[in-house]
Amino acid sequence: MLEAIFFDLDGTLADTAPDLGGALNRVRSEEGLPALPLEQLRPVVSQGVRGLLRVGFDLQPDDAAYPALQTRVLEHYEQAICVGTVLFPGMEELLVQLEARAIPWGIITNKRARYTEPLVRALQLEERAVAVVSGDTTAETKPSPLPMLYACEAAKVAPENCWYVGDDLRDIQAGHAANMRTIAAAYGYLGEGSPPELWQADALVHSPAEIWQLLGIN
Repeated sequence: MLEAIFFDLDGTLADTAPDLGGALNRVRSEEGLPALPLEQLRPVVSQGVRGLLRVGFDLQPDDAAYPALQTRVLEHYEQAICVGTVLFPGMEELLVQLEARAIPWGIITNKRARYTEPLVRALQLEERAVAVVSGDTTAETKPSPLPMLYACEAAKVAPENCWYVGDDLRDIQAGHAANMRTIAAAYGYLGEGSPPELWQADALVHSPAEIWQLLGIN
């Protein structure tokens, strides 16, 4: 029995790469460096600023220059958080189909609430989602199951009757740890590790439209 479906935010529900990549490139410009093409940045967007600074400045979190540049990227991002960001093609139609059948849906992301909440409002999803769980909502982030269990409790649904859709290995790991069924979003950012076919998700889709087909609801 399907009680609810939850989505990762960056790279699954919404294509946030234009605004996150834009924030990095504005900092690169301030440093006298050329902009990097979005396609070079897109694979690491699900890793947040950590991934962007690694690609954009060859920095790791323990490097001395990392904290200041992290702050600057996030400041730029916060100032233009939903300029180029859009739902992935077919996602709005999927959400409408779910809502028409009274199937709750929600968001579980590792993005901090400071950025999640204004973005969700800007996308006009705040009143539609049954739960929005950010990276600082619970004591641990994905791949921990805590955010997943929190979302299910908020939505008053049983994890074993829910699906979770994500574009990163940790999404699938978190879903399985919470006893959810999982869908790997091959249309998303996917990171730089193993391909999604090896994540041991319960299903693999290449578009939001395939999610509806997978659910098998008439």
